[in-house]
Amino acid sequence: MALSEIQRAVVEKRLSEYCDSKVPPHVRDKVRLCFRIENNEVVLFEERPYFKDPNEWIEVSIAKFRYIKSRRVWRLYCQFRDLRWHQYEPLDEAPDFETLLGEVDADPTCIFWG
Repeated sequence: MALSEIQRAVVEKRLSEYCDSKVPPHVRDKVRLCFRIENNEVVLFEERPYFKDPNEWIEVSIAKFRYIKSRRVWRLYCQFRDLRWHQYEPLDEAPDFETLLGEVDADPTCIFWG
């Protein structure tokens, strides 16, 4: 089930602000922080020029957020070495998106930013 228009607008606004604040304008030709919303999932990812072809950009996933409408909670996922999404155990869900974005930003386990 897709996010409501209001939820989508809130998430887009907050993530746009977040991505803009994390990457200074003078390095955006070398790294970009982006997001994609599909149905009830939001993926935060980083883009960098591909080393073999700097005109091509590659995507590295950072975090995935999923809204569970039946429970009215957001869930947080991280990627392991197997490149699969796993539920982030220290704070796997929250009633609002902002709480999980704060967890990604703080990254107490170093799983999101390394």
